[in-house]
Amino acid sequence: MRRRPAPAPPAGPGLGALTPDQRLRRLELTVTRRLDGLLHGQHRGLLPGPGSEAAGSREYRPGEDEVRRMDWAVTARTAVPHVREVDADRELTTWLLVDASPSMEFGTAELDKRELAVAAVAAVGFLTAGTGNRLGAQVLGPTGLRRFPARGGRTHLLGLLRALLDAPRAGDRPGADGRPTVAGGPVGAAPSGLAEALTAVQRVALRRGLVVLVSDFLDDLPDDPAAAAPWEPALRRLAARHQVLAVEVTDPREWELPDVGLITLADPETGRRREVWTGDPGLRQRFADAATAQRDQVRQLLRRCGATHLALRTDRDWAADIVRHVHAQRRLAAAPVGVARGGAA
Repeated sequence: MRRRPAPAPPAGPGLGALTPDQRLRRLELTVTRRLDGLLHGQHRGLLPGPGSEAAGSREYRPGEDEVRRMDWAVTARTAVPHVREVDADRELTTWLLVDASPSMEFGTAELDKRELAVAAVAAVGFLTAGTGNRLGAQVLGPTGLRRFPARGGRTHLLGLLRALLDAPRAGDRPGADGRPTVAGGPVGAAPSGLAEALTAVQRVALRRGLVVLVSDFLDDLPDDPAAAAPWEPALRRLAARHQVLAVEVTDPREWELPDVGLITLADPETGRRREVWTGDPGLRQRFADAATAQRDQVRQLLRRCGATHLALRTDRDWAADIVRHVHAQRRLAAAPVGVARGGAA
């Protein structure tokens, strides 16, 4: 359940109450000015990862490397586990799965979670753009699963971003024909949740590449922290074939409750409501503890699936968080085995 209090003061680069064209321009400027320096050449992406061209071997890092990349010949010769290293493919196909469910429409800072998701998509799109690179997307929203084929070019990326900004929200009025109005690609049969959407991405992502999942990961999250989420097997299958970057989007009011007296908490997915007296410090502490445990649960689920985790918040500078994440990933990839193990611990 989530409350919808009045917006807090701005905190970081945002979209605000701008027109769609102004929003697109601001996103493009933010990415090109603040994130473009992360790239060296046209074919580097957000993650330093494998491709298909052999580039030697190195020692196996438990918990970080995939067993299917084991170099058995070098392992047998040295008696030390080694994995194959490969250079990134020259042409990259990136698939996006963007969660636009009702829970993503919550926000108490300058951005709501859905707008922050669009900012993350812009960063991925502009940073992975290059000659021969392609970008496709599937958007899980209240009207179903919207599909955008993988194509290259700035025009395609801007069209995708515009469709995300203009997409209908929960409760939007239908069009004249009685059906919801949708900007962008076709609408498929509404999936029941994130698991089916991930399976749909697996069906179209035939060539090894990068899959970016942008969500709050609240869909069907089990109450038992040790239990598997319904979407975990599908994500695990994707991570076995592709690089997977999981972008977790949260809002500060999902971490802690302010002391503002009596409020009404509403679950945007089910519509259930509950009145809560926030003047009780014990209740606020229990809420904060439960929220921290929930986010730890999401982090562990993503780690078990083999996905790289990037956490973004609506009250933080998302561009700076992406910069820090990419630098950390590249330091980890370039670090000696002993240093990398120490950092992971």
